[in-house]
Amino acid sequence: MAKSKNSRREKIRKRIRGVISGTSARPRLSVYRSNKDIYAQLIDDSKGITLAAASSREAGINEVKDNKVAKATLVGKKIAELAKGAGIESVVFDRGGYLYHGRVKSLAEGAREGGLQF
Repeated sequence: MAKSKNSRREKIRKRIRGVISGTSARPRLSVYRSNKDIYAQLIDDSKGITLAAASSREAGINEVKDNKVAKATLVGKKIAELAKGAGIESVVFDRGGYLYHGRVKSLAEGAREGGLQF
């Protein structure tokens, strides 16, 4: 019986999460990708809180009539802007079990352009 794509992703995601975790000085940049949108969060795992969040559903990004990869870059820049406002310079990137390709890569590059280091 073939495993589903989601169960494979969850297995990879749990393996990644066993290795990396975010702190208040260097939070985890977590990515969730749905079929339509992409979401990013800065998470402090030591306290269990979300420090900042951005998504392609937000007002400034949602109105842009562009493809999903371009919107992911905007989300990356937005999360970097929010991180700078919170005094965060570097993060640990958590790709959430997705391949570092397409929208996930675009979000990461947008965050790097915005000034985040990882």
